[in-house]
Amino acid sequence: MMILPKKKTPSLEVDLINGTKWVLEKQDPKNFTLVLFYRGLHCPKCKDQLEDLKGYLKDFSAKGVNLIAISMDTEKRAKITSEKWDIESIPLGYNLSEASAREWGLYISKAISDAEPDVFSEPGLFLVRTDGTLYSASIQTMPFARPQFDDLLNAIDFILEKEYPARGGH
Repeated sequence: MMILPKKKTPSLEVDLINGTKWVLEKQDPKNFTLVLFYRGLHCPKCKDQLEDLKGYLKDFSAKGVNLIAISMDTEKRAKITSEKWDIESIPLGYNLSEASAREWGLYISKAISDAEPDVFSEPGLFLVRTDGTLYSASIQTMPFARPQFDDLLNAIDFILEKEYPARGGH
């Protein structure tokens, strides 16, 4: 299933490792919500990406962007992720269902090693407008070639300055 720009995104509700619940529809950012789906604890590229993201939290906040990182990992694996990776400031959601991952258009993989969960989603990054519509999406079938946060921050500046419309919904 493909979510089109300018169309409503699927509902999204996940538990956070801090014991609270995160609901997309209850987010109230000034400009966007950045939803980053990552593969899980087993993925070194995800570790690199989230540790990199930590260094940009203030930049995203200054641009009016709320963010969250979500995986299909269990609570136990998500808490280990938080403990072993340098990402304590990033809201971390877990137990994303396969059905929800598919609603978001994420690719699903099966384990090829004992370190991986039986089933997990591949990475995806979504910018969601304050009205709950999709502005942009980047979805991968593999752990490689993810968007760079510097590029995304520059794009947000351009989008806001030029009132650049979402593209690709035709």
